[in-house]
Amino acid sequence: MKAEVSHPIRSAPRRPARRAGNRSQWRSGAPRRRRTQSQGAAQSAANATRRVLVIDDEQSIRALCRVNLVASGFNVLEAEDGVTGLELARKEQPDLVLLDVMMPGLDGWDVARKLAADPKTRDIPIVFLTARADAADRRQGEHLGGVGYIVKPFDPVGIGDLVDDVLSRIEGGERDELRRSITERPEEQP
Repeated sequence: MKAEVSHPIRSAPRRPARRAGNRSQWRSGAPRRRRTQSQGAAQSAANATRRVLVIDDEQSIRALCRVNLVASGFNVLEAEDGVTGLELARKEQPDLVLLDVMMPGLDGWDVARKLAADPKTRDIPIVFLTARADAADRRQGEHLGGVGYIVKPFDPVGIGDLVDDVLSRIEGGERDELRRSITERPEEQP
């Protein structure tokens, strides 16, 4: 069901600080505290904590995603099946959904269809996280409005950067480009 972790692992790398040639230099240690707004002022979008809903029937995949997303500064919601994932998406309105395709009961394709049909959830970006790597599956993901397609097995350490990149590109108006890239490139998306 729902699991929010408020404190990331303190010794894990958090985010790349800057690039040095082709290598990233990592910041580690305790996360910096964000300044809170005073006197009822609205918090800027750049400083708002982003939430990611991970819908996967495999507990190990959810745990890998959770640990690495939390270490990257995201709040994480988890669902072990499609029905629970739909309920959480409608209730919590996450900023992005990482969605497994092959699940018992309501599979990821059906979850994506239902999210797209609901006015409350249709704008939530979906990144498919699946072992299905065929071109037909990628086309299906694009058709259902997905903005990314990650093939299992994947490197969980980079999931935070990937989610951050997808959200930044969507904020920059690149949703359609992300959707088209699902079928244009065979490697992990975006």
